[in-house]
Amino acid sequence: MNENVVDILIYLYENYMDNDQDPVSDQGQIHEELVQAGFPEQEVNKAFQWIDELAQRQAPENFYHHPQGATRIYTAEEQRRIDSDSRGLLLFLEQNGILDSAARELVIDRAIALGTHTISVEEIKWVVLMVLINQPGRESAFAQMEELVYNDIPAYLH
Repeated sequence: MNENVVDILIYLYENYMDNDQDPVSDQGQIHEELVQAGFPEQEVNKAFQWIDELAQRQAPENFYHHPQGATRIYTAEEQRRIDSDSRGLLLFLEQNGILDSAARELVIDRAIALGTHTISVEEIKWVVLMVLINQPGRESAFAQMEELVYNDIPAYLH
């Protein structure tokens, strides 16, 4: 199997986060289930680390809100790793109120942390969904993003 962190995040979302049942809270049990499902243990460990770092970075004291109308300038590494369509999607999501500047920065941070050479639009969509899922007051933005992810609706026009 050539699974990566995004594949594991999708599996976790669809099997644990996106249902009405009580979530399984035993990380060891979930880890074992993922390995038994065929995900490489190293990638499972990376996915759990990615989620832990997301939770740490979502603390209110870690948010810096940029002035309204500020332009985001991507570093050379960000430009190399996050393709232009993905950067366009982030701009679209911010302009339409799905992301604010702090959430955008968290998405960029978590996208880079995936460790892949190039981050696609589909991967960005899932990162945005994972960032928004636990942000209080962002339920509408989360629902809009979930619609974009699952219904494969074109998010923006070129």
